Amino acid sequence: MPASGEEAFEVTGCEFDPDAVLWVRGVDYVGGWRDAKDAAEELTGALASAGLETAGLVSSAQTRADGSGVVRLLWPAETVRAVADLVRRASELRQTG
Repeated sequence: MPASGEEAFEVTGCEFDPDAVLWVRGVDYVGGWRDAKDAAEELTGALASAGLETAGLVSSAQTRADGSGVVRLLWPAETVRAVADLVRRASELRQTG
């Protein structure tokens, strides 16, 4: 979570049914999920540092069949546009810098 302690991302999917999926021996699903959860928290901190409103953003940490982490985001359109603007500005700074 961000240093401020804000609960900006609500991690959904907590009602996991282990019998509803196929498990492959030797695949570290927990590690992938943990990586995805950490990545979502890192993104929250970066967005807050950039001055974007993070309250109400929803993420879901999941894993792929190979155990790699995946973060699914549910954001308002205005947040997506603000992130796109930040990325464009960062790209412009790189090109001129």
